[in-house]
Amino acid sequence: MSKAYEQSGVDIHAGYEAVERMSSHVKRTMRKEVLGGLGGFGATFDLSQLNMKAPVLVSGTDGVGTKLKLAIDHDKHDTIGIDAVAMCVNDILTTGAEPLYFLDYIATNKVVPEVIEQIVKGVSDGCEETNTALIGGETAEMGEMYHEGEYDLAGFAVGAVEKDAYIDGSAIEAGQAIIGLASNGIHSNGYSLVRKLIKESGIDLNDDFDGRSYLETFLAPTQLYVKPILALKKVVQIKGMNHITGGGFYENIPRGLPEGLAANIDTQAFPTPNVFNWLQQQANIDTKEMYNVFNMGIGFTVIIDKKDVAQSLDILKQEGIAAFEIGEIIEDKDTPIHLEGVE
Repeated sequence: MSKAYEQSGVDIHAGYEAVERMSSHVKRTMRKEVLGGLGGFGATFDLSQLNMKAPVLVSGTDGVGTKLKLAIDHDKHDTIGIDAVAMCVNDILTTGAEPLYFLDYIATNKVVPEVIEQIVKGVSDGCEETNTALIGGETAEMGEMYHEGEYDLAGFAVGAVEKDAYIDGSAIEAGQAIIGLASNGIHSNGYSLVRKLIKESGIDLNDDFDGRSYLETFLAPTQLYVKPILALKKVVQIKGMNHITGGGFYENIPRGLPEGLAANIDTQAFPTPNVFNWLQQQANIDTKEMYNVFNMGIGFTVIIDKKDVAQSLDILKQEGIAAFEIGEIIEDKDTPIHLEGVE
């Protein structure tokens, strides 16, 4: 190693140790289609092994936002990687695509091998749960870009779906049902507000909140919807799907609806986790704004024919995810979403 490079603040040996530490976690995520191993200049995936007739590749990239600050400030890095995976794979899942592989990018003030290992453990946990191979990534030490102890985390996922099974919302019609899959908390959006409210409230994050600490509640990783949705897709014809992220219900549920159609949502059809009630009380904002910022208990929606509702709810329950019939598609060319009980 160049002494000059070391004197500039970059510890290449820490980078080597970080790679060694993360290797065992990465191996857990491997699929038979992955060619080569970790550490090459380019990661490879053999699409011919999928036995698909006309595969369409679907890609997505995202980060975790300022939820990272909460993890960094409290030195808890082992679940934030799940968020990075979820934000990417849940997005591409809305097209009906099965996630195939994932790459991560970690930029940090200084490579601390133990911290990098915790981050990548979380990424690997998310990939393993969704059968997504972690086939590559980058860890960059950028001391002049980040304060001591800080890092940023982003991910990139690729999935595939048969061309004739690609879901783009064009099959959505009035009268179809909207199924909502439960979130497990705040997920990864709205954390600039969340962190502000935590600070203003003066709470001790180690105190109990509904059976776990406030910190565990706020850092609960984003729910992964891949397995239940892929199981549902094998049995039921899905017309459209949405991942409820930034912008909450108002921005996400109308996405992909054909012109002239709208979503009518019954907000009493599903439970709202107490963490959202706490946030609303602390922020003193109205319910409509809450639904425009947070997922409010529904992290993913599926649009299906009404005749398939009972079977769909049963399948999702068997897959371990709480789901509810939360509304229907209606004709309305002016207002893309109606929230009963809010407006």
